[in-house]
Parts: sequence; structure tokens; C-alpha cells
Amino acid sequence: MGDITIKDIARLSGVGVSTVSRAINNHPDINQETKQLIMKVIQENNYIPNNSARNLKRSDANTIAVLIKGITNPLFNEMIDIIESETRKRKYSFILQRVEEHENELDIAIELTKEKRLKGIVFLGGIFAQSEEKLKQLNVPFVLSTVGIISEVGGSKCSSVSLDDLKESRKIVDYLCDLGHEKIAIITSCSDDQSIGELRFQGYKKALQEHGIPFDEKLVKHMDGVNDKYDMQTGYRLAKELLTEEADFTALYCIADRVAIGACRAIRDAGKRIPEDISVVGFDGIEGGAYYCPSLTTLRQPVEKMAKETIDILFEVIKKRGEHRQVILEGELLERESTRRIK
Repeated sequence: MGDITIKDIARLSGVGVSTVSRAINNHPDINQETKQLIMKVIQENNYIPNNSARNLKRSDANTIAVLIKGITNPLFNEMIDIIESETRKRKYSFILQRVEEHENELDIAIELTKEKRLKGIVFLGGIFAQSEEKLKQLNVPFVLSTVGIISEVGGSKCSSVSLDDLKESRKIVDYLCDLGHEKIAIITSCSDDQSIGELRFQGYKKALQEHGIPFDEKLVKHMDGVNDKYDMQTGYRLAKELLTEEADFTALYCIADRVAIGACRAIRDAGKRIPEDISVVGFDGIEGGAYYCPSLTTLRQPVEKMAKETIDILFEVIKKRGEHRQVILEGELLERESTRRIK
């Protein structure tokens, strides 16, 4: 099989990458039988779980760490696989460290640098709101990949790879308006969000304004910042609320594909048809959207390119072959079966 990756272990174990990570990190939120199965697969395939910094000697200088917040996001599975593969090709060790929603990724990164002599760090997912004083404690270069940045970050030792989420969100709503839709509902992040979700919501509002469509608060459903996640359950619940309240809309924009898939189910359970009664669009371009019925119109993020740009930039800086830079990539609108023209 060659160099086996965490994604291979997940496939052989019949679980997701996030479950493998929990098993390796001795996370309490995992069934013990599942954990034993995963550890057996790891042993049988001679896989070295590099996400355990404690197993690596402090003298090993050729190590990078990937800190991931939102490990259940299916987009990250492919990104992790590419980052790990590219890191191993360069003969570096690879640490995958899960960061819980309530944890500060910078605190964890600082602790890792105390345990090891890291050469670089990738922050994957979440938001980044750190003080300049605290950033000075992190003395290695790092890349923010698909991260919401809500404070100034020192450019001398930091790069970022992302989409222009506001622009791409406008692209989705522009598309719906071009199809003739004027009553466009949205399921978005919590009302006090300051990260990617807020940028996508602002893109929605900006597009409506540009098309001369008044903003209607009754067509907006915000997630609960405490209990809701970017998942199908949240999409189902909030779409059901829209339908129960008898909001008048012909299209629904969900700021994540998993939310959109849940919303589609709620619409169908309410006896309505997609796209004949309501058109639905998502954001991300996850694989499952292509196989849902009807297949989901969405904005696909260039996952492979984001992962390769992330690791290429980091190693350019590590090898002193380039400077830190900020890369903004474009998404691709995938028109599928869940939307239709109404005019």
C-alpha cells in the first residue's frame, strides 16, 4: 500500500477520519469497541499515529503540526490526506491535533512548540482572533487554511489560504436572482458570528441589494450559537421552522452543503417539491451533494488546490525559498438538479 495515511486507517476501519483521530488521542467521546478496532488496524498496518506529539522526540526537528477545528467537516478529510502525503514526501513528521470548539488553537500550538521543535504549523478551520502579544509566543511560521480571520495577523511569519467567502456567496445569490428568484430565504450562522458564516451572510445581503431586492428578516434563520452545528440536523430544524411559519420564498440558500441536505429533507417532508416549489443551493461542494436526490446545486471549494497551496507555502518558508503570502482562491458554481428558472 506504500505510506499509509490516517485516511487509509479510517477506510480500513469503516469509520471517519475524526473517529480515528479521537482513538489516537484517547478522546473520551468514542466507543471503546470502536477504539480497539481502530488500534488493531493501526497495529496491523504499521501505521505511526503522528498526531501524538508525545511519541516524538524533542530532538526531531523535521516536524510540522496541523491543528484542526471542526474535524467532522467532510471537506477536511481530503485536505488532511493531501497535507499528510505532501509532508511525508518531504521526509517530515506530521502531527494531527484536534482542537475542540471551546479551545484556543493558539494555546495548543504554543504548548506543542514547547514539547517539540516544530518547523511549522497549519491551522485548519475555525476562526483566528488573537492578540499580537500572544502571537509573539509562537516562534514558528504558520499558515491559516480555510480559517476565518477576525484580527490582524503578523504577516512576517504567517500565510493564509482561503476563499473570498463574501464574494463567492454573492455569486450564489446572483445565480438565484438570474433564475428569476426574488424571495430568497437563507439558513446562516448565529447572529453574533464573526467568521466565515458572517461573511457568507453579508454576501447574501449584498447580492440582494445589488439586484434591488429588499432584505427581509423573516426569510433569515440564524443557527443557535450554542447547540447548532453545520450539519443536516440543524438544516432540517431551521428549514422546518421557515415552512411552519409559512414564510413566502421560492429559493433557499444554506451556507453549508450539509445544512442544505437537511433542509431538503424538511422541504420534502412538508409535501413540497425541489426544485418545482423551492430551489435549494448549498456551499462547499462536498461529495454527498452530488448523490443526493435531487443533486445539490452548490459552490464548490477547490479543496485539493487549497491543501497543496497551504503545504507548498509553508515549506517554501521553512526552506527559505519564499516569503509568507496570502492566497485567495475562487470557487466553482455547480449547477445541478435542486434549482430551476422561474421566469
